Amino acid sequence: MQLVKAAMIGDVVGEHGIEALEAKLPALIKEENIDFVTVNGENAAEGFGMTESDFRRIIASGADAVTSGNHIWEKREFWTILEKEEKILRPANYPNSQDTPGVGSVLIEKNNVKWLVINLQGRELMSSIDCPFQCFDYIISNNDSSASSVILVDFHAESTREKETLAYYIDGRASLIAGTHTHVQTADERILPNGSAYITDLGMTGITDSVIGMDPKICIERFQRQIQYQMKTAVSDKQGQLNGVIAEIDINTGKAVSIKRIAG
Repeated sequence: MQLVKAAMIGDVVGEHGIEALEAKLPALIKEENIDFVTVNGENAAEGFGMTESDFRRIIASGADAVTSGNHIWEKREFWTILEKEEKILRPANYPNSQDTPGVGSVLIEKNNVKWLVINLQGRELMSSIDCPFQCFDYIISNNDSSASSVILVDFHAESTREKETLAYYIDGRASLIAGTHTHVQTADERILPNGSAYITDLGMTGITDSVIGMDPKICIERFQRQIQYQMKTAVSDKQGQLNGVIAEIDINTGKAVSIKRIAG
């Protein structure tokens, strides 16, 4: 059995999230001997979208691929980065057209191991885009089965039911399936019956004394008054927390043998 370690890091929220990533991810990679890292960066630009500078800083922190979700479209100027940089993904199941920039999956070879990273977005309680189940099937069917040793899936979705359902649907065909989007880490990490590692949500990388990374005062006013005040990222003197998971994967089978949460 030849094992590799993959880490998937939850949504980076604002400047504090990027700073926490920069402070903690390099040490985590070294301490845990991690071979490959994905980071969800769709909230890096003060909670909404990403800039080129944010992307570069996330990569410099140790990310091998940067995933995203529905907020990736917030900064129109970033669309050109989606077009030219293979290490940044948008959800693959947005309708294919010449007006949809970027790609939803990437095959990266690192240290003689081939890593296929797939980014999908849910539809329950979110925009009704193309089917993530069919999209995964399409990507796998068009990927040479011998081309990748490890398959990592970031499923950016609101519904825990949809996340778990997709996980069971692709169990055994992906090495590690991790949910993102809710910014609240779940305690259900496990190995599924056919060998895929799974967690419903990675959590977030940012200020914990917040409402999913945002200023609690503004969030309270939004709910009390039902007025959609513009949310802003939380500010704190304390360093942000880094959330995610680490999975050990047998590259000969593509199956996971362990998964553990990162929270700190």
